[in-house]
Amino acid sequence: MKVCVIGTGYVGLVTGVCLAEIGHDVICVDNDKNKISSLKEGKIPIYEEGLEELVKRNHAGKKLVFDSDTSNGVKKSDIIFICVGTPPLPSGKPDLAAIDDVARMIGRSLNGYKIILNKSTVPIGTAKRIRKIIRENQDDENNGYEFDIVSNPEFLKEGEAVKDAFFPERIVIGSASEKAVNIMKKLYEPIMNQDFEYAKGNSHKKKEVPILITDSTSSELIKYASNAFLATKISFVNEVANICERIGANILDVTYGMGLDSRIGSRFMNAGIGWGGSCFPKDVRALSYTAEEYGASASILNAVIHVNNQQRFKVVQKAMDLLGIIDDKIIGVLGLSFKPNTDDTREAPSITVINKFLELGAEVRVYDPIIKDYPDSLDRGAIFAEDSYKAVKEAHLLVLVTEWEEFSELDFEKIKGIMAEKNIIDGRNFLDKKKLKRLGFKYIGIGN
Repeated sequence: MKVCVIGTGYVGLVTGVCLAEIGHDVICVDNDKNKISSLKEGKIPIYEEGLEELVKRNHAGKKLVFDSDTSNGVKKSDIIFICVGTPPLPSGKPDLAAIDDVARMIGRSLNGYKIILNKSTVPIGTAKRIRKIIRENQDDENNGYEFDIVSNPEFLKEGEAVKDAFFPERIVIGSASEKAVNIMKKLYEPIMNQDFEYAKGNSHKKKEVPILITDSTSSELIKYASNAFLATKISFVNEVANICERIGANILDVTYGMGLDSRIGSRFMNAGIGWGGSCFPKDVRALSYTAEEYGASASILNAVIHVNNQQRFKVVQKAMDLLGIIDDKIIGVLGLSFKPNTDDTREAPSITVINKFLELGAEVRVYDPIIKDYPDSLDRGAIFAEDSYKAVKEAHLLVLVTEWEEFSELDFEKIKGIMAEKNIIDGRNFLDKKKLKRLGFKYIGIGN
């Protein structure tokens, strides 16, 4: 099938290369000409394991094309994916300006029957909004062309996005059109059957992929509700971890015991310094905004946001308890991305923690395996170190904020010899507590 993916951000690029890999002809378009030029040269704007190889291979094989002309992409394709950003406004309401712009462009560019899929995370009623805008922008020349709108939310986990694209846990299609639904099933058939080269060469266990056909409103809510529930689970565990610290319980044992209950499960049960990234923060706020807009209570969602905001400062408080006055102390921070295996720092807890340390007068040295330059929200007073050891040399405190696998393999005997004081705060309960204590470190985790 001929597919146009509008937007080459995180979701758009992964979606486009996935569809090309399973055999479709894909045009990825973006109004950022510099980004398109870079992609044509094989330069990938985001870090995601396996993505660069797939982009280069499919681009070389001409299954994946990059273009800055959105209208051209729409005209050459039968199926159009909308994958543009919906950043939050100060109120928490998603900003749909990019969605509206794309819908207007599609309306002016229709030259035959098209299926327009919205893969961006959007508030309830956006499918109907897109339909209305497209209709309003059809002129006399293309007014007779029909189209169908489909809500097809993405469920990609950053750091595992390529795997999630090829081996999804479910596919959700929200549409009232039987014709559109049947075409969508055909589009995704290789994934549903896991019958394509990437799957054959991957050790992932083959399984049937469930597909849910529903209305667009329910489809839009499934995405928001899923992320809000996962964020709620994390905030709940973090609140339990805080109780554990007060009463002397061990959060690792508590969550293990809870996770053995099949109704609860063990995933997203790790206590830490809170969630961040591009999805959870904006999606929880957006669902809370929608609930209040429609007169429904959002008490739990608002509490989830509050707990998460407060959790980030627990590490700062622990540092103050350890060091007393932080002014003039050296603090080595390991990790900057909001989670491992990604370079995404959007609303990362690490940035809140580092900026607060700097505000209190500390010298902060940061090391991350992937991120080597300042994110927009990071205070320029932070010093980037070349490796973990240089980050903690002469430091009074080591703080781990992102659980990159390489941090578990560090030579802590060496670190013991180069730190000014042997203090560690493990913001993810990731390091070997018993080993570090044997080496003489004062180790503090979350909830234990």
